[in-house]
Amino acid sequence: MRIGALARTAGVSRRLLRYYEEQGLLRPLRLTNGYREYSEADVTAVRHVRALLAAGLPTAVIARLLHCVHDDGERLIPSTCPGMVADLQREHRRITETITELQSSQQVLGTMLTAALRQPGGGPGRREQDGPAESA
Repeated sequence: MRIGALARTAGVSRRLLRYYEEQGLLRPLRLTNGYREYSEADVTAVRHVRALLAAGLPTAVIARLLHCVHDDGERLIPSTCPGMVADLQREHRRITETITELQSSQQVLGTMLTAALRQPGGGPGRREQDGPAESA
């Protein structure tokens, strides 16, 4: 199948499919005229890539792990591949650290917002570019 058919079947854009190819996630057959020829296995690969991206994995990690997963029609099932567990553990730690950092940022912003709302004229709808609040 050509790129347009794969895009429609997989529910993604042609541009995204080209990006996946650049990242080594898809390896379509190249015809003599330069056209890409995709197979049903590529439809499955795109579905797996989308699921791994949704899990928060970067494309570099997905490129290493893509051949290590299959699905049962509903969910991805990992196979035992060398380094897979270590890669998943590393990415799990990275995501956990990111969540912790974001929660810390959220707490600081919440404190700042609470303080700002306690200030005279700091209520909803007032923006910094509105200038100083006028007194009546």
